Amino acid sequence: MGIRDFLSEKIQKVGVIAKKQIDENLWMKCSACGEVNYHREVTKNLNTCPRCGKHFIIPAMDKINILLDKGSFQEMDSGLRSLDPLKFRDSKKYTDRVKAAVKKTKMNDAFVSGVGRINGKPVHIGAYEFNFLGGSMGSVVGEKIVRLIESAIENNQHVITISCSGGARMQESILSLMQMAKTSAALVKLRKAGLAHISLLTDPTTGGVTASYAMLGDVNIAEPGSLICFAGPRVIEQTIRQTLPEGFQRAEFLLEHGMIDMVLSRKEWKETIYKLLEFFG
Repeated sequence: MGIRDFLSEKIQKVGVIAKKQIDENLWMKCSACGEVNYHREVTKNLNTCPRCGKHFIIPAMDKINILLDKGSFQEMDSGLRSLDPLKFRDSKKYTDRVKAAVKKTKMNDAFVSGVGRINGKPVHIGAYEFNFLGGSMGSVVGEKIVRLIESAIENNQHVITISCSGGARMQESILSLMQMAKTSAALVKLRKAGLAHISLLTDPTTGGVTASYAMLGDVNIAEPGSLICFAGPRVIEQTIRQTLPEGFQRAEFLLEHGMIDMVLSRKEWKETIYKLLEFFG
């Protein structure tokens, strides 16, 4: 092969790679309906498919920003970080997994919490970052949720939680599982103080998070199509050896069977939740 042919082949390969990167930046294929949409159009539509309404997983701060008045959010307890008292290791050290998650998300753990306003009304709010170890609830997440609730009681404000989690963080074993009782107990104090907990469930909300505070809202709201469960449908089918109903454990199925109160698209979040806050006073 001559130098001219060699360079021509290299240029063609670079062109293919560049085109692929451009295409991926411009377009995205919906995992639900298969339609190809402009990224810009999807973003403008609050990261939902303009064709079928599929709600894509988005970062915690994006969810908070959909709800809150622009510039009103003030974060709390951002410096809390997970320890490794069990010296846990599977294929990697737990500490290494946490370091990688911190680097990836620019967050110290899987839950961001703080205060803000919805149409001028002050609230305490917290949301999960699914990209941080699957949004798992460890000791830091549980502590941040409890601190959020305690601060809300002190300031006489309602609480909004936005869940998106694979469940308890098994690398922390019982220290993770105890957060289920810890967060649920904090909500008892909130209710005794006459304050509301609005629980917003996004895809997916599973495991120990579902089995504790996430389903203990005074109002439980889900995104369309969200998977909300303790054990997933595949595990259940393998256990009971039966075929499950269509849509089992999805938001609409849970609404039909009285497990949640409403299913809301992201476009409806702010106005509906503001009305709920007004109702609770």
